[in-house]
Amino acid sequence: MDAMVITEFGGTDVFERRDVEKPSPGPTEVLVKVHASSVNPVDCQIREAGSWAGVSPPAVIGYDVSGVVESVGEAVRDFEAGDEVFYTPEIFGEQGSYAEYHVADESIVARKPETLSHTEAAALPLAGATAWEGIVDRGYTTAGETVLIHGAGGVGAHAVQIAAASGATVVATASPETVEQTEDIGATRAIDYESESFTDVIESEFDEPVDLVFDTVGGETLVESTGVTRPYGRLVTILEPVGEWGNAYQKNLTVEMLFLERDRRPLDALRRLVDQGHLEPVVDSVLPLEEVAQAHEMVGDSGLTGKVVLDIAGR
Repeated sequence: MDAMVITEFGGTDVFERRDVEKPSPGPTEVLVKVHASSVNPVDCQIREAGSWAGVSPPAVIGYDVSGVVESVGEAVRDFEAGDEVFYTPEIFGEQGSYAEYHVADESIVARKPETLSHTEAAALPLAGATAWEGIVDRGYTTAGETVLIHGAGGVGAHAVQIAAASGATVVATASPETVEQTEDIGATRAIDYESESFTDVIESEFDEPVDLVFDTVGGETLVESTGVTRPYGRLVTILEPVGEWGNAYQKNLTVEMLFLERDRRPLDALRRLVDQGHLEPVVDSVLPLEEVAQAHEMVGDSGLTGKVVLDIAGR
């Protein structure tokens, strides 16, 4: 099968188009013909130095799939050939999705939202499931609360929509290019992080501190957010936080660090939100698989307004 392989760890020039062996499904696995994938920041991290993820070049990476089931293992009960599915593959030691075919255990696979194309659906699994976990399963967001989301990019843009669908008032930091878009998709207030201070905005424009902070930026952002978080509030981050935590301690804040575990459940929740009109994938660009190096360069640069998707079946 056709695939884009990293021949070694390094820059975007390590990709090489190769014919690799087509996988076969195990007893509980499905073989999926991949129609589209997408590029996430973790893809770039693994391309650069992915031994921590059990990746050993030459290797196929990539961690979003939208496609069609071609065959199933003998113990598979929930899918059959012809089903349209989407999911985020396991990272550690597994083949990725920059290829014509991919195999995955049926427990992490979900039915694709019918209203989405494969290129749209491929933007959702990793970013959307992470956002769901952060806002709903870890953040416990309820109607009437105020949620501060740092970084309205791939994960953050979906988090904005999920929090808004939960009935929360959403405040989000965003790049200058995405301020208007962030308010269009559900934020009550989008803060230009290049020209505005989020602490000043919240203290001057909102009557109460926020109930939940969801951080996709990292650094000291989470620590800086404790000053505008109510006592007994919650903070969730997808990156390792740094800084002094005395304020969080004094306020009895709950801090959650989130690394997404692969599972069908959040994907089913995303499909329901899509079907109900509460969630749309946020896509910046669609490129053919052979231009994956350019896609990685785009993700590494600033200025994107959404996910970069790889069209695999349509090239």
